[in-house]
Amino acid sequence: MTTPHDARPRRTPPGLACFLVTFAAYTWLAALLWQQADGHSGPLNWYASLIWSLPVLVSVLGLRGILRATGQQRPDAPSSPQAPVPELLIVVVPTVARQDTLVALQRVVRSLLRHLPPSFGHLRVDVVVEEGCECRRELDRLAASGPVRIVTVPSGYRTAAGSRFKARANHYAHELRVLEGEARDDVWILHMDDDTGVGADTVAALAGFIREQGAAGCAARHLAQGVLSFPRELSANRLLWLADAVRPGCDLSLFSATTGSGTPRIGLHGELLLVRASVESEIGWDFGPSAIVEDAQFALEFTARYPGRTGWFPARSYGVSPATVGDFLRQRERWSWGLLTLVSNPAVPFRRRTLLLALVGVWVTAPLQSPVFVGALALLLGAGSGPVSPILIPVWSLNIAYCVWLYWQGLKVNSDASREGERAWWEPVVLVLMLPLFSLWEATGAARGLARFLRREERTFSVIAKSA
Repeated sequence: MTTPHDARPRRTPPGLACFLVTFAAYTWLAALLWQQADGHSGPLNWYASLIWSLPVLVSVLGLRGILRATGQQRPDAPSSPQAPVPELLIVVVPTVARQDTLVALQRVVRSLLRHLPPSFGHLRVDVVVEEGCECRRELDRLAASGPVRIVTVPSGYRTAAGSRFKARANHYAHELRVLEGEARDDVWILHMDDDTGVGADTVAALAGFIREQGAAGCAARHLAQGVLSFPRELSANRLLWLADAVRPGCDLSLFSATTGSGTPRIGLHGELLLVRASVESEIGWDFGPSAIVEDAQFALEFTARYPGRTGWFPARSYGVSPATVGDFLRQRERWSWGLLTLVSNPAVPFRRRTLLLALVGVWVTAPLQSPVFVGALALLLGAGSGPVSPILIPVWSLNIAYCVWLYWQGLKVNSDASREGERAWWEPVVLVLMLPLFSLWEATGAARGLARFLRREERTFSVIAKSA
């Protein structure tokens, strides 16, 4: 089956036009409203001044990443054949192997077998499943399609620290590679989700990064990550597809600034994650029973051991957006719940989690920042919600401009990754009009995660359907 990323990848580098236009427009409007308010301020103005200024650290960090990403070109497949990378590449794909995830998993494995072999002469795809999984027969057929191995995690397997869920599966696969003698410097592990495929641009970036490290000597980097994208045709709900535009926007800004500078202090994604096998063998995935954002904890451990040794590339993976609002909220709930657990974990030195703590703090207070919430308070109290000082206007403008940029640029990335290519004329219009709703959804997911964290509920790991 042909997928959009089998074809020629489009090149749409990120730009600053949306950011600058939004910043200028909001600054002008806020200054006008300030003059009309004639300096009057009340309790709501003080509240808004505080709560709407909190994201400034995130915005500054994001702007730094934007400036960095605009200087990088998205890699195309090489115009002339190149010798395959000599190192062994092992792709690890954990999956629950349910019927509602099977179609996505089959698409992912097909994309790996289609695009990776020309650039990687030594390749294996490890699909990691639990013993007694629902779709074992289909997985066995999938293993017959190429260098695919089904790694079965025994039901009685326990890690030393008692990790569960995806961390447990990852750690089992990691221990198996150690026993097989594959935890070496010349072996690379590519972690992918069971709904996230690759394209020609992805493979070009992976191969290019590994080749560069072979020539870098003692300055070699041990980990790299790219950009998540979500093609239209792989997403069942167009409105939720628009809401998910924020994710590639974050990759091109926040993750570009941190992972791209060599130290992933705000975490990593669990997919499109390339790491040297010898380094992963030192860290592993056994972070204990409360870990449900094992990728972020791995990032903090890596930061402590190998500061300055990560890379970032603008190539993409191709995944699936949530199919329902309920799935969208459950996904954000798990992320916020897991990140709160991580940043409050005393076993992780405070200096390692400082930046992540600041970012998570902004996210979990999102319900209090929501324009819908503040606007409702203004109507209820019959009061204004402008800043208490004009000095805050540029701060608010920066935060608003960065928020709009995240969605605007993310829509460009997701459209670019789609079979149809260009954005439909109405999509940017709907995107801008729906931003208050999208921010409310994000805030609701974060609030649910915060509530479960405060209630100290038993950790669960919700895997949403990926049948698109």
